[in-house]
Amino acid sequence: MLTPYPKFTLTEKLTEEQRRFFNENGFIHFQKFIEPEVVRLIINESIKVQENWIRNGVKKVNGVPIKYGRDLDGATIVQRFAFINQYSNVLSEFLQDSRFSALLELVNGEGRLGKDEKDGMVLNHYVNSPQSKFTKMGWHTDGLRDVFLGTKLNPMLNVGIHLSNLKPENGGLRIIPGTHRQGLYNLLFRKMYFFSHDEDPEELAIIPEAGDLTVHDGRLWHRVAQ
Repeated sequence: MLTPYPKFTLTEKLTEEQRRFFNENGFIHFQKFIEPEVVRLIINESIKVQENWIRNGVKKVNGVPIKYGRDLDGATIVQRFAFINQYSNVLSEFLQDSRFSALLELVNGEGRLGKDEKDGMVLNHYVNSPQSKFTKMGWHTDGLRDVFLGTKLNPMLNVGIHLSNLKPENGGLRIIPGTHRQGLYNLLFRKMYFFSHDEDPEELAIIPEAGDLTVHDGRLWHRVAQ
């Protein structure tokens, strides 16, 4: 699980090495995508949105439920923000960063940034406390939605910007490299969707620092460890 893996730098254009690594493994890790002051800006914007939603009793955004919970002090917090970009001009403008366009090369340049579809720009806040309702997320793929909607299983990039430093004991993203190339049977039945949290002998722990960016193919099996 702690096998070292290469980390890259994202510029305006991907290198052949980066494309090859992603195609083989289904994920890629870019270091220092944003500076510490931008990390703090994003966190501060999330706090403003959180105060707005709590004050106004927002339960859903575009039909997607908002996940509330409590922090270590017992205060009410938002633990999963959907479409947060629609409630913050700063975060909406952040999505205009031209480097995001370079990532579309990973799907042959035929994709788009889904800022106003599915769940839009999502911010997850995991807290490991007795009152938290969001401490982990079970094994799943993001391709299941396409299957149940009766549409073609299209490639989807799950782009994540990490806002805190993590070590394996802190939990965080776990993936099973290469499973984006699995057949439909394994996509549906390899794990019990969201109910299975067990460590997998083939899983890899993603170990980011605040400001890093990771991308994984939505068809890849992944979870968030507690």
